[in-house]
Amino acid sequence: MKRIRLKMIREDLLSIPAYSLPDGYQIRMFKKGDEHHWARIEASVDEFKDEKAALEHFAKEFGPYIDEMEERCLFIENSQGEAIATTTAWYGDLKGNGEILGRIHWVGVVPEYQGKKLSKPLLSEALKVLAQHHEGAYLTSQTTSYQAVNMYLNFGFEPFITEPSCHEAWDLMESTLERRIVTK
Repeated sequence: MKRIRLKMIREDLLSIPAYSLPDGYQIRMFKKGDEHHWARIEASVDEFKDEKAALEHFAKEFGPYIDEMEERCLFIENSQGEAIATTTAWYGDLKGNGEILGRIHWVGVVPEYQGKKLSKPLLSEALKVLAQHHEGAYLTSQTTSYQAVNMYLNFGFEPFITEPSCHEAWDLMESTLERRIVTK
């Protein structure tokens, strides 16, 4: 499948779908030192070539905001207390107009734990965190992550069109997901 970047927006953070974790898992917030867990998880899903590269990125992007990470970065732990999934309820300027929106950022589930019904509870909790700080939210993804895109659509995110390639991407998503996707 052709890999095309996507942006999605959720105009409000009302009526967030609620999902419970399966037994044996729990969600917790980031603590200083968890950057190693974040790096391991993100490297395991091929976001970085290795944990060292992931740690370097973490230091650049989140290092200056480490205290905020304690309120915005979530982990799922398994029954042994091992961090096996993460996302960050971050923020940014999607439209380039100075308006700060919440951002679902760096979603990752260790491959051995994918398909165990962890992503929806993690996204639900991250959106609840964002709702404490923001009125709307956005995220970026890509066509090759079509299962995640489908979940985001089900959570009320909509396509955010920024350039002509966006239409190609959403046409591909409609075909792959076999669902109608309205683009504005």
